[in-house]
Amino acid sequence: MSDGTSFDSTKESLQEILKNIGHGKIQLPDFQRGWIWDDNHIKSLLASIAVSYPIGAVMLYETGNPEVRFKPRPVEGVEEIGNKKPEWLILDGQQRLTSLYQALMRTQPVSTRDSRRKRIERLYYILIPEALKQDADMEDAVISIPSDRIIRNFRNEVIHDYSSTELECQGEMFPVNLLFDTVELNNWMMKYIQIHPEDSMKRMERWNEFTTKIIYRFQQYQLPLIKMFKQTPKEAVCQVFEKVNTGGVSLNVFELLTATYAADEYNLRDDWEKRAKKLKKYAVLKTVQSDDFLQSISLLASGKKRKRFVESNTESDRAPAITCKRKDLLKLTLAEYQEWADKVTEGFLKAAKFMHSQRIFDARDLPYRTQLVPLATIFTHLGSASDSGGVKSKIAQWFWCGVFGELYGGATETRFAKDYPEVVDWINGGDKPATVKDAFFAPSRLYTLRTRNSAAYKGIYARLLVEGCKDFLSGDEITLQTYFDEKIDIHHIFPKKFCVDKGIDPKQYDCIVNKTAIAARTNKIIGGNPPKEYLEKIKKRGELTTQQIEDYLNSHAINPESLYNNNFDTFFKKREEALLGRIENAMGKIIQRDQQQAAENIDDYENIEEGEEEIILEE
Repeated sequence: MSDGTSFDSTKESLQEILKNIGHGKIQLPDFQRGWIWDDNHIKSLLASIAVSYPIGAVMLYETGNPEVRFKPRPVEGVEEIGNKKPEWLILDGQQRLTSLYQALMRTQPVSTRDSRRKRIERLYYILIPEALKQDADMEDAVISIPSDRIIRNFRNEVIHDYSSTELECQGEMFPVNLLFDTVELNNWMMKYIQIHPEDSMKRMERWNEFTTKIIYRFQQYQLPLIKMFKQTPKEAVCQVFEKVNTGGVSLNVFELLTATYAADEYNLRDDWEKRAKKLKKYAVLKTVQSDDFLQSISLLASGKKRKRFVESNTESDRAPAITCKRKDLLKLTLAEYQEWADKVTEGFLKAAKFMHSQRIFDARDLPYRTQLVPLATIFTHLGSASDSGGVKSKIAQWFWCGVFGELYGGATETRFAKDYPEVVDWINGGDKPATVKDAFFAPSRLYTLRTRNSAAYKGIYARLLVEGCKDFLSGDEITLQTYFDEKIDIHHIFPKKFCVDKGIDPKQYDCIVNKTAIAARTNKIIGGNPPKEYLEKIKKRGELTTQQIEDYLNSHAINPESLYNNNFDTFFKKREEALLGRIENAMGKIIQRDQQQAAENIDDYENIEEGEEEIILEE
């Protein structure tokens, strides 16, 4: 009984706990995944109890809180409890308790796996002579045998036969599933003592020693329990489970909501899998997670609550916040999920189409996966109103300010909650959102953008595609079709080999200023050749005019003359300025140039963002 505290630490006998599992008083919440322990784990667990070693605490959660409802299910192996409602749910200890229940409380074999993960059926025994040895190793005394109770060698020849009680007694193999069954335990003991009448006194002494050293240890074993009482909030249950779960699958918000909705016979996991399959038809959405989807729903549901409050109350400062933090996701009701799920699905699909319009076709090229959450939420809220060109233009400006301002790299839930209502308000005639007003791009940042680890790096790549950069060889603009067909990737303009040979500083030639989107077949022609040489090869291979080549280069913000002259310095300065202009177009704001800083920033090359690694194969 709770005295107002949320939990209590205590001990209870293992025997009583296992009986309560069998009676259905203790069950599992549906978010717990299947029992997975193998034969060696089970034998080791039994051996630990046989020598009274601790096997760790078990955590139980008291049922009865109407706001924290989980669909229960019996521990695997429990039968015939009907629709009995549990008093406690196992939060931590499923693997141990299931193993012990199946080995100690059932007459049927335990269905487990061997060390090679092959499915096997096993019964568990304690070899009495081994257990009673001085300095006995109980790991050797606990034995599992096949379900027919016959041990065979690799030629299938019988080595030991324990297929009857008499044979068990003769072999001194005690079945552990009799430990808590008083009647059957006594029956087995009588047969054990009387199996050899001439040695009955000696066997009685042996039995008494076995009872004292082994049987009593099981029957008197106390298991540490942490009991969380029903007033414990759902959020705490989730957090505690994540931190203490040792043998099963870690619980996240989605798993906990799945269990909550299951209490109302709604299968959230099945519903999400169907939606995820639909979303992931778009390569750009293939990394969208269930929590992203739930965050979008939370933003919309909380936004609706806030709007209702403001419309019916004068004290707007008391209005509930728009939010999508973990604790808020846990509060999402099934009704709220069902109200928004279809709309949010369409919102994410619109977000994918928007990304295509921005020439972002694959998840690896997304500057920030997390930015999809407010983007999909905004599209969901606006509905058909988002189809107009003016609205899309504002959404694009907000998006690129988030990318080049690199504003989605840290804690994002607070920014989601600001951006969603502020962008919608801006579209409806209000002020610019903070993300647009505050976004800032320093020119020196270009020198430290080297890999896809950086959002701004991927952003520049995408902006080149948006503004119509063309393949050097074919002259085709890079669209959804050509992106995948031509295996478009980011490659050096002045090849790495050329730069190394000329002694050009890697702080320059490895940054985004010297990289652009190039098709795989074009990049093979480029190889490690000087620009003038590879341009002639491309011109000849593609049967192109000089003007066509220059047009293609200009579409990449590349000065053609500097490439024809193999002049890296001129090329670099002109492209740096051109890229800054493209970033300005995307953000809708002027970037302040600092020429002194631009001249010095090469010396800061070693101060690259920690964790950046070259992930793109060149040439």
